[in-house]
Parts: sequence; structure tokens; C-alpha cells
Amino acid sequence: MHVYNFSSGPATLPQEVLEQAQAELLSYQNLGLSAMEISHRSTEFEEMLKKTELNLRELLSIPKNYYVLFLQGGARTQFAMVPMNILRGKQSADYIKCGIWSKLAMDEAKAYCKVNVVASSEANNYTTIPPVATWRLNSDAAYLHYTPNETINGVEFPFIPDSSRVPLVADMSSTILSQPLDVNKFGLIYACAQKNIAPSGLTIVIIRDDLITEPMPGTPTMLNYKNHIEYGSIYNTPPIFCIYMAGLMFQWLKKQGGLKVIAERNQNKAEKLYRYIDQSDFYINNVDKTYRSRMNVPFTLCKPNLTDKFVDEAKQNGLHNLKGHPRVGGLRASIYNSMPEHGVDALIEFMKEFANSHG
Repeated sequence: MHVYNFSSGPATLPQEVLEQAQAELLSYQNLGLSAMEISHRSTEFEEMLKKTELNLRELLSIPKNYYVLFLQGGARTQFAMVPMNILRGKQSADYIKCGIWSKLAMDEAKAYCKVNVVASSEANNYTTIPPVATWRLNSDAAYLHYTPNETINGVEFPFIPDSSRVPLVADMSSTILSQPLDVNKFGLIYACAQKNIAPSGLTIVIIRDDLITEPMPGTPTMLNYKNHIEYGSIYNTPPIFCIYMAGLMFQWLKKQGGLKVIAERNQNKAEKLYRYIDQSDFYINNVDKTYRSRMNVPFTLCKPNLTDKFVDEAKQNGLHNLKGHPRVGGLRASIYNSMPEHGVDALIEFMKEFANSHG
């Protein structure tokens, strides 16, 4: 039986990538050492890091005036690093609150600055994005922060907010590399790896050079972007194996034809799953259709008492990690880049059978 992993993270990885990692596990580049064992000060790692960054730059067309950092700590650490480093003497920052992760980022920022809530869909249980005409932007803000894709609530921005007056900051943990992106529109992008990039443990930061200034007084050295830039992402021992896996993923994405091809696949997968849910009277998705996520599809049953049974029977059929986030319950299928379309087909077939048996 083929197993499909619908986890929101750590997420599924392509079999081709896993097989390559398996083949090189005991001896990276015939060194006799695993990629988990090589020194971060070795020439082998230096070349690995350089190639990984180059492939990421090519995939996203990252301009030369942006630094790329390979860090640790996940998005939660970035929730604090962003205001610590790029307030640049200003007292406030703008935040769009359209899901649980953007709320957590906003709450963390409150420890370092005044937070202006530009827009919020909390009253709608984070099922939509408020009309842009209602947004309350502050022209004196240090930056505008948003989360393009909310993994828990299944809401995604189909557009990039206009923040020409201030730098735009984005938590792209669950949407990076899922489609082409105009990096020029952003001041800073951060993303933890365990969705579309690599195993958990790596965080990528892409930051425009003009935002590199002195951080807030008292900022720990490990939370200072300038230190990581100066040391080329090895201010401390970096997550070498995760960087290695990210490098394999970037090569895999290029082999697939790049982000344009990946975006088409992701759109097809999402449309197929939403189409079935909408046609069914057994499954429900309450997210505004205009803002439905291509990466994370939350849904509930018309008979909620069958949720645990659905999860158990799905697992018996090779469909793993479909339980919704504890904060919202229900069910959720995460269908990131590495989820093949036949995995979505298998899920839909199971959903049909379950509905027929229990409807």
C-alpha cells in the first residue's frame, strides 16, 4: 500500500529526493562521511551552501540587493527578530490578522513596538480577508507584516498587498516556492522549511540590504541579522543536514520545470479537492472561495462525531495525518509541492467511500 502524508509539517518529501538522500546518507560526495557529519567550516559544506543558495536565487529570481540567510528557530523566532531588527527607530508596525499564525506574529511584536491592526477577519473565524478598501494602513509604520497562507485556517492571499509606503514583510512558511514570486515587492521574507523545503530545523530569511541596520538595544547576538550576514549563515553551527535536504529539493524543483509548472500542479490539486468537497453534502469547507488556500484544505464532516473514525480509517487506507489542528479541530489535507496529484485522487476516492458508508 502506498502511503500519502497530508501533514501540515513536517510534510511529505518527493520519493526521488528521499532516495537520493538515502543513497548519500553514509558517504556524501564519496567522502566517507554523512552530510550530517561534515564540518560547517569544511570546503565541502561551503560548496553545498553556495550551491543551495544559488539554486534558491534562481528559482525565486532573487535580486542581488537581497541577502539570503539559512538560520534556525522557525517562524516563531522570526516573529521577534523582525521587529528587533527592522523597526529602525520607529515606534509602530502594521499587521494584517487573517489567521492564527498572523495573530501569533502580531502578539509577539507587541513586546517590541506598538502594533497597528490593519485588518482582521477574527470576527469571521478567519475564513476570509477583509476588503482592501477597509484596511487601516499607517504611513509611519516601520513595516507591514502579513501571512500569505494560513496553514491552520486554510486562507490564502491571492494577491500581494500594496505597501509601497513601507517595507512589506511576509511569513511564507507554507507558501514559499509554490508559485513564481516577485521578490522585489518585499522587504523581508521568512519561511520555516518543513512545508515545501526540507525537514524541520531550517529557517530561510530573504532580506533587502537597506533594511540591515542596528537592531534594538539589548537584541541578543543570535537574533541580530547583521551577525548572520557577516558570518555567511555560520555565526553558529548551522543545520547542515537540513540545508543539504533543501539543496536537493531546490534541484528537484528545477527538474520539474520550475515554479510556473509547480504552480499549475498546485492549482490543479487544490481545485480538484475543493470541487469534490463543494459537490458533496457530507463534507464542508467554510472558507470564502476567493481566499481558499492551495496548500492547506481544512474541512469538516456533516456528522462531526465521525471525525476520529474518518482519521482512523483514512490511515488504514494509507492516508496519514488528516486530523485538523487542535485549535480548530475537524480535518485538514495539506497538499504542498511534494504531494503528487494521485495522492489527492486517492484521498477523494476514500472520501467518497466514507461518505457512502456513513452518510
